Amino acid sequence: MVRPYGRGGCFACAQRYSTATRAARGQGQARRVRRVMESIVFDVGETLTRDDRYWGSWADWLGVPRHTLSALVGAVVAQGRDNADAVRLVRPGIDIDAERAAKEAAGAGEQLDETDLYEDVRPGLAALRDAGYGVHIAGNQTARAGTLLRGLELPADSISTSQEWGVAKPDPAFFARALQTAGTAPAQTLYVGDHPANDIAPARAAGLRTCLIRRGPWGHLWTGDAGIPADYRVDSILDLPDILARP
Repeated sequence: MVRPYGRGGCFACAQRYSTATRAARGQGQARRVRRVMESIVFDVGETLTRDDRYWGSWADWLGVPRHTLSALVGAVVAQGRDNADAVRLVRPGIDIDAERAAKEAAGAGEQLDETDLYEDVRPGLAALRDAGYGVHIAGNQTARAGTLLRGLELPADSISTSQEWGVAKPDPAFFARALQTAGTAPAQTLYVGDHPANDIAPARAAGLRTCLIRRGPWGHLWTGDAGIPADYRVDSILDLPDILARP
């Protein structure tokens, strides 16, 4: 999911296991699967994390009921607009970057902890790593979100955000950077996300395989659309190991 995040400087952090550890993974069928798919890259918002706290914080800051802002997010989603437009509808002319900085200064800034993760995230990522896949996280998030995510010590080989990279989806350069971080060829890399226009279509255009996950406003709204060029559609990250193991 794409949040109204600004773009900043360039920074990337990789949490990689040693070559020996990676080589020890993937026995039997999992090892055969890796000849086709080597790395899985995950979006963040509404793929790994719930965004209800995020939007609730914005509603509180703007002084409107949480349901009001939530409904506006749904409305702009249905219209195919940037979800930041929901904030702009509440306060026309708002400078979102400046307002975010003011929230941070007031102690109402971005928060992310274990309770924001979907229940399948830890076991799902761990299962993919145990099967021998490289697991990476890269989404349109702030540098602060990247720091918070890394602090959760998720079972992932790297965690990066658009603000750290200085480029955001759907820019092709974002997916080029994701491939560089994963160290695998496009056809051997799967991008998992909830947003057809910002995750699925541009990842596919960059040559990656794609998976649409049915969660969040975008995932629920469009998962049944046959026109979305996703190679796979899942309800849970836990579905991926079995799906990818199929011939």
